[in-house]
Amino acid sequence: MEPKFQPKEIEDLIYSSWQDAGLMKADPNSSKKPFCIILPPPNANADLHLGHAMYVYEDLMIRYYRMLNYETLWLPGADHAGIETQYVFEKYLKKQGKSRFDYDRQTLFQMIWDFVMENRGKMEGQLKKLGFALDWEKKKFTLDEDIVAIVYDTFKKLFEEKLLYRDYRLVNYCTRCGTSFSDLEVVYIEKKDPLYYLKYGPFTIATVRPETKFRDTALAVNPKDRRYKKWLGKTLEIPGLLGEIKMTVIADPEVDPKFGTGIMKVTPAHDPHDFELGKKYGLPVTPIITTQGRMDFSWFLGQKNIPEKYRIRAEKYHNQKIAKARTLMVEDLKADGLLVKVDENYTHRIGTCYRDGSVIEPLPLEQWFIKVKPLVAEAKKIVQTGKIKIHPKRFQKHLITILDNFIDWNISRQIVWGIRIPAYKCQKMSNGKCQMSKGWFVSLEKPKVCSNCGAKEFEQDPDTFDTWFSSAQWPFATLMAAGKKYYDNFYPTSVMETGYDILRAWVARMIMIGYFITKKPPFKNVFLHGLIRDRQGQKMSKSKGNVVNPMEMIDKYGADALRGALIFNVKEGGDLPFSEEKVIGMRNFTNKIWNIGRFLELNSKAENRNLKQVQNSEQLNELKKELTAEKKNYIRAMNGYKFSQALGEVYEFLWHRFADYYIEELKDALQNGNIEVLDTLKEVYFENLKMLHPFLPFVTEAVWQVFKGKNDFIINSKIV
Repeated sequence: MEPKFQPKEIEDLIYSSWQDAGLMKADPNSSKKPFCIILPPPNANADLHLGHAMYVYEDLMIRYYRMLNYETLWLPGADHAGIETQYVFEKYLKKQGKSRFDYDRQTLFQMIWDFVMENRGKMEGQLKKLGFALDWEKKKFTLDEDIVAIVYDTFKKLFEEKLLYRDYRLVNYCTRCGTSFSDLEVVYIEKKDPLYYLKYGPFTIATVRPETKFRDTALAVNPKDRRYKKWLGKTLEIPGLLGEIKMTVIADPEVDPKFGTGIMKVTPAHDPHDFELGKKYGLPVTPIITTQGRMDFSWFLGQKNIPEKYRIRAEKYHNQKIAKARTLMVEDLKADGLLVKVDENYTHRIGTCYRDGSVIEPLPLEQWFIKVKPLVAEAKKIVQTGKIKIHPKRFQKHLITILDNFIDWNISRQIVWGIRIPAYKCQKMSNGKCQMSKGWFVSLEKPKVCSNCGAKEFEQDPDTFDTWFSSAQWPFATLMAAGKKYYDNFYPTSVMETGYDILRAWVARMIMIGYFITKKPPFKNVFLHGLIRDRQGQKMSKSKGNVVNPMEMIDKYGADALRGALIFNVKEGGDLPFSEEKVIGMRNFTNKIWNIGRFLELNSKAENRNLKQVQNSEQLNELKKELTAEKKNYIRAMNGYKFSQALGEVYEFLWHRFADYYIEELKDALQNGNIEVLDTLKEVYFENLKMLHPFLPFVTEAVWQVFKGKNDFIINSKIV
């Protein structure tokens, strides 16, 4: 053995040897017990970040169960990542002085496809650098034809079972990304904004959004508020910036009499609460903000005989961005004496885009929605009856709360990059069936005629599916695509491992959709890890400059050192304060493992051999007892998803008991050629190498093969 462990020189060679030997391939015909994990698919277009290195939990489980004699399958894949990828590609276009609007749909899609395919291999290479024992022959992509066909089948089944509907509703729209999002992708933040007190006829109303006043359709008061009881049901002419508007005072128990002046304007087209209130009172939904985030006054400018003052104002506001229009309107409100006062320090919560931080605009659009209530009921039952076990257990209650608070899921996205929705709108509406479905029908292949009325005039929905809709099907879709034998043998999968931060966005949805399609839970266990933070506990972000590149850590210290640092002394499900010093500490441990092996190898080559037992039998018996206890604790921890505890158990034993105590105590006997001492030390060392292998696969493999030979892989040995 070399004097020092050199990970750079051996890791790639070892990984290639695993692949060449077929160690990562699963056999669907095996009679062994199956153990399967589906890799949460990383973005096909992006480099891995440190969070992806947390897949080490999945790798250690796969290796551990393989060494328990299970037939293991760890199926890799990549996510097209919808808006994420299109957003990256748009930045790429911008550098070239172009935008997505310069291309037709098919051309833009093909350009993004080529862009992704050029970069996809880099991400897969990084997964290999981390030592992940993935069955690469089974890898899938969310836009593979067989996956898309399964996603289409799911959509059609939801449609046929009336769990899918199309409706004109207020959605969360990001004008920067150019698409709507579900409620789960809206990030709420506290923000200070001016609160404007405006004259509305005999009333004063407080609002942060004076720009939407042109689409106010009513005034709302709490029916118990004595100040306004006499006004309930009355219609008033309210002077405004573009003339008078008729508004009726309506009752709304949710109006807070203590907020502002206790009377609210109702704008159904731009406020979720007002939208629902508007449905109750039959109020019109007429937006004034476009999907480009600009003000639209074409409805006003198209009228005849508009007073010049109002025409000039409307032209001034028209097509302006919201912030600019608001400034112009406030100036005019002041000029008209309609601005009473401004509270400059009003703090409120606003929705922002999870992708780029833009303010989310509630806008009315016709979209596809999934009725989640029946799906939620089944998902809750599965979790509550223990058909899916949650680790750590404290997250089970959190998951139930998430399911209880699910609202109908908007799955329409107004982007090009993704799976286009296989729904078509009949242009003829020739019979009652067409009118009942509002002309919409679903077809898995491009139809020749409307399935409702037989007309040949129809158009496909231009929208694509929410990426979470396709990824919610990932466990069963990947195995179905792999073939019937794989699905029959490995589904439900054994474990879904992911970060607790996507319990809501992904795990809950996989349970709902997975059970709906297969009538089985998609996985038997969920293991949740925490978020990686910097040493001060701050979330990592490029803007803060505290991001760590996992490949840089591997280049400096080796993959084992990084892997160990992500597990060692980390509470299951708890956040990990990450530091380079921790990686250095685990690098020192890998060096210790190597040095122990080198010491034993050198002594194995010594010429003097003493076959007689000499004085040390009591110490050797104690060592064997400690090994038995260590192994028992290790197995208990591993089976209980306490992986940090398992690694800590071996770390403490190997370094502080085996190396610092027993080797020092038995060194003289070893050097005197006591073969029983040597054999016992090697036996204990090899057992520890096997226990460490799931965590630190490269150094353990390298040392193992020094003693066992190049064709004897440690993963083929048995832990018990």
